[in-house]
Amino acid sequence: MKKDYKEFDELAEVLKALAHPVRLCIVTGLIDKGQCNVGHMQACLELPQSTVSQHLQKLRAAGIIEGSRNGLEVTYEVTDERVKKIIKALNS
Repeated sequence: MKKDYKEFDELAEVLKALAHPVRLCIVTGLIDKGQCNVGHMQACLELPQSTVSQHLQKLRAAGIIEGSRNGLEVTYEVTDERVKKIIKALNS
């Protein structure tokens, strides 16, 4: 066992970001679909746009997802390969 647990800080932040049912649902949906915009997520989750945006912000801050802008629309996708593996393991 290592005494230097600081090297696990980043991974702990990723796990904290995933530790919410809505965020798990968003990440799983993005992995399944590839890319998605907030409007589609909002309709699927039946949550206010502001709530979905707050969850997306936490996922972006943890480096799990990235958004690409096309005019007024932002499309999100999971860019962290570790997260894809974690979600795959959880869903198998």
